[in-house]
Amino acid sequence: MPPRRPRIRENVNEAIRAREVRAVFPDGSVEILPTLVAVRKAKDLGLDLIVVSPTAEPPVAKAMDYGQWQYENKKKQHEAKRKQHIILVKELKFRPNTDDHDYEFKMKHAIRFLGEGNRVKAVVQFRGREIAHVDLGKKLLIRFSEDLKEYGTVEGQPRLEGRNAHVMLSPIKVAHPPKEKPKGGSDDGGSGEPTA
Repeated sequence: MPPRRPRIRENVNEAIRAREVRAVFPDGSVEILPTLVAVRKAKDLGLDLIVVSPTAEPPVAKAMDYGQWQYENKKKQHEAKRKQHIILVKELKFRPNTDDHDYEFKMKHAIRFLGEGNRVKAVVQFRGREIAHVDLGKKLLIRFSEDLKEYGTVEGQPRLEGRNAHVMLSPIKVAHPPKEKPKGGSDDGGSGEPTA
């Protein structure tokens, strides 16, 4: 097996392809220098020259510790990943003759899913001869959409695909009202009623 070649760090030190860079040094000085001169100056300070803005003209390069820079970048990416919310599609299955108890139970689940910011896909499955009663399934989906209109918005009309009819609902983005401040105590003994 051939020995592994060391990974070339792009946009760091000698790998910088631009002829000149706008070099930023730790003391706050900014100079437009030929790349090799800027790299040598950074190395004299015991640092690496890293391109932080490759699209600028000339590219902006900063003299800093490469390991520290990598650590901070990974930390920023981790923070961004942690803050993003992944929207899932939760599927609820019905039959054309679903009774009221099951319907209410599944509706509560749908309200919870929409409240968590997920999308809901309601599916009515037709088996055997039930396919002759597609209208019952569509009525059920329309009823479901109407019952959940204050929690989610319907994406289109109920559609039939093969032996299934389905409808999609997306959560409504609600602006949270500001919390009321607790009112201060009154001097009338706290009864809350006006004194005569």
